Amino acid sequence: LVSGTNDPGSYWRMPVDLVSTRPLTGSLTLTQGRSSVIVPETDAAVFTPRRRALAASGPGTGVPVVFVGYGDGSVLGDAMAGAVAVMLADPGRDRARREALFAQRATAVVTVLPDAGALTRVRMAGSRERLQLASEDQDTLSAYVTDAALAEAVGAHRWESYKADAQAPDFAPLEINLAITLQASAERREFTSSNLVGRIPGSAPGAGAILLLAHWDHLGECRPPEEIDHFCNGAADNASGLAAMLELSRRLKAGGPLGRDIYVLATTAEEGGLLGARAFAKAAPLPLGSIIAAFNFDMVAIAPEASPVGFIGRGQTPLDQVILDYLARSGRELGEQDLADSFVQ
Repeated sequence: LVSGTNDPGSYWRMPVDLVSTRPLTGSLTLTQGRSSVIVPETDAAVFTPRRRALAASGPGTGVPVVFVGYGDGSVLGDAMAGAVAVMLADPGRDRARREALFAQRATAVVTVLPDAGALTRVRMAGSRERLQLASEDQDTLSAYVTDAALAEAVGAHRWESYKADAQAPDFAPLEINLAITLQASAERREFTSSNLVGRIPGSAPGAGAILLLAHWDHLGECRPPEEIDHFCNGAADNASGLAAMLELSRRLKAGGPLGRDIYVLATTAEEGGLLGARAFAKAAPLPLGSIIAAFNFDMVAIAPEASPVGFIGRGQTPLDQVILDYLARSGRELGEQDLADSFVQ
């Protein structure tokens, strides 16, 4: 096994720059005319990945408040730049719409949720530590408010009228007469982790490469500190996968040279959102198009013997028949395809 980084200055490690953020404070103030209210935490939540973020918008500020309904404001083009966008929640599409609005340089995005229960779920998810690649770090300010709280500020009749208009196929975003002030802060930590990359050289240059990969990180502290054992040790997820990958690498190396190069990759920050794998894809030491097949080892041998096999990625590579033929020869059953497909990102 030799270095796979293609970097003489870093033989085994490929640095992965990461940013960790954890929300600290947040507040949302709505002003209609002379009436101003700080929305209580039971009806609003505000998040930012920055140490501190503040935005004031509405009449007299030069920052418009634009109601985009169920859209993403793209019909306005550059007109969204600098605005505070207010959008109605549409589960399954909200993240993409929010990203589209920030891509148009919206100052902040306020998502209107149907009720306090939906807000509680958002708050629980948003209050956890978030890990992301430093190269993907964005200066964003996101707020969530209940439908009832916004209706009270705007006026119930007017708000129902806005929502009804948003249902129309030809709906166009409109500026609304509402002032919104948002403030949020977060604990922020920037640090560098590493992917580890080795290579078993092949005997046929230009024949492509095989990638073996497994993530080396785990959850760490995953239970309340007062519990005696508050660490998730990661024996299954993913020491088992690393062990299987390394043992396979040892056997492949002992068997003599193969035609293709075999890359052995241990990725960091998988639990944070496949971040190490994404960093590898962004700066791979070989052309990504030269990778003939990739085999990911994660939580190996925890299912009962002879369990159905989940085929993740079926229909996306030329390897389908190879895998199906092997399952047939070994007498294994194919598991539920919809479940397997749900793991594809």
